[in-house]
Amino acid sequence: MTTPAQIVIEDTRVWLERAVIGLNLCPFAKSVHVKGQVHYAVSLAQNTQELLRDLVFELKELLAQDSSVRDTTLLMAPDCLADFLDFNDFLAEADHALLDLELDGVLQIAGLHPQFQFAGTGVEDITNFTNRSPYPTLHLLREESIDRAVDAFPEAEAIFEKNMQTLERLGPAGWDALRVGRSQGCPASLSGMETLLRPGAVQKINEDY
Repeated sequence: MTTPAQIVIEDTRVWLERAVIGLNLCPFAKSVHVKGQVHYAVSLAQNTQELLRDLVFELKELLAQDSSVRDTTLLMAPDCLADFLDFNDFLAEADHALLDLELDGVLQIAGLHPQFQFAGTGVEDITNFTNRSPYPTLHLLREESIDRAVDAFPEAEAIFEKNMQTLERLGPAGWDALRVGRSQGCPASLSGMETLLRPGAVQKINEDY
């Protein structure tokens, strides 16, 4: 039987394949995806304290694995920080966690969100969809992997502009045709899915692809 957490993972995987890789929004994503080096983790967190605890756990777990096994982690929080402004504020706490763990310069955290909005854009501006994931998501990256990717793609600074153009050409109808987003089979809340798990017991529902 498919669990709600597995639905969250599958929705995110489909978004990664169809949008991020399919539209080439991140030219570095395909390589780690096909090698099975992307780690998917679902947090049951219902508040920022629980999510921060899960984030710290996943940061440590990423470093504990060789990059050939786990190069990057996507930590999804379907029950937490539904409001983008709250999520954006939480990213500052996430960066403080890196400093507390003395991982600044070793790991990096990027934010993805269903309501992602660039400064100066309207809510429905199609360019915002370059960073719109099905669920509030923290992307944990290794700095050394970023450096290698940039070396292999010397015009990395042009990616942002290219992505804007890609989404503008695609338009809302084209994005809708990708059929990426939150699955109808995923409940509004996962809090009751595992009666034996404390909220935030992310380690019990991790999957690698």
